[in-house]
Amino acid sequence: MSPNTRTFLLVAGGVGALLAAASAVGWVLGRTVKSDAGRRTVDNLNARVRAWWVMAVILGAALAAGTTCVIVLFGLISFIALREMITLTPTRRADHHTLFWAFFVMVPAQYALVYVGRYGIFSIFIPVYCFLFLAVRGTLTGDYKDYLRRTAEIQWGVMICVYCLSHAPALMKLRLRDYGDGGWRMLVFLVAVVQMSDVLQYVWGKMLGKHKIAPHISPNKTWEGFAGGVLSATALGTALWWLTPFTPLQAAGMSLAIALLGFFGGIVMSAIKRDAGVKDYGNLIEGHGGVMDRVDSLSFAAPVFFHLVRFWFAEG
Repeated sequence: MSPNTRTFLLVAGGVGALLAAASAVGWVLGRTVKSDAGRRTVDNLNARVRAWWVMAVILGAALAAGTTCVIVLFGLISFIALREMITLTPTRRADHHTLFWAFFVMVPAQYALVYVGRYGIFSIFIPVYCFLFLAVRGTLTGDYKDYLRRTAEIQWGVMICVYCLSHAPALMKLRLRDYGDGGWRMLVFLVAVVQMSDVLQYVWGKMLGKHKIAPHISPNKTWEGFAGGVLSATALGTALWWLTPFTPLQAAGMSLAIALLGFFGGIVMSAIKRDAGVKDYGNLIEGHGGVMDRVDSLSFAAPVFFHLVRFWFAEG
């Protein structure tokens, strides 16, 4: 058995044990908590744990199947997330051709570039070429009503849901110094810190939260939850330094950056929901809303983490 396989099985076993413990805690709380408010919190927690089981199994299966499956999985996630975002924005019949290019050309093209490892192209394909093309294609329809807003919303959706998220599977293509084809470790590290930061911010907020950060945008986010979640996720990431080419201090810095960017991603995407007058981007995932509700933090953390790893820890 190769070292990579042993490490993968160790990580999978650890995640499984953690989720099993969370399921056990939820089962106990479901039979002991009696108050209505407490029951609602426990029901929400149990729904989240069930969703985490599904997401962990899907990601784990994709990782076990290899880089191609991971890239295809994130391509599907980008497609669904983009669809959820576009449904919240006012579009007109004239936008249909532009949206066709966004969904059926730009999404697969971006992930194809990630697959072939063409960093120089995939890093500028959407922010340069697609950005300009979407504006031109929208103009050629001749419909100028709310043109700037419509075009900007499509461009924003492609940037967040496709460009930013594509940096997560792009980690799989990195060759790390002394780790070789160990990019999957970086993806696991990123997802683990992002998700645990979200969870721990929720837990700390429920336990200690009093001072709201942005009550009109995300009423459940508090300064206490933010501080507790970010610090706890940073400690978790530091403990996972052995999975990475980082020293413990470097792992702490990377984890702090991921947690902070994840928080900013969550609150920015919440502002979009509030502007649209909805609570969630969708209802595909029980306890979490839509796909975009689950990857909002990842969309901000992934590109920054990718470039930090590539510039400082990757070969060549």
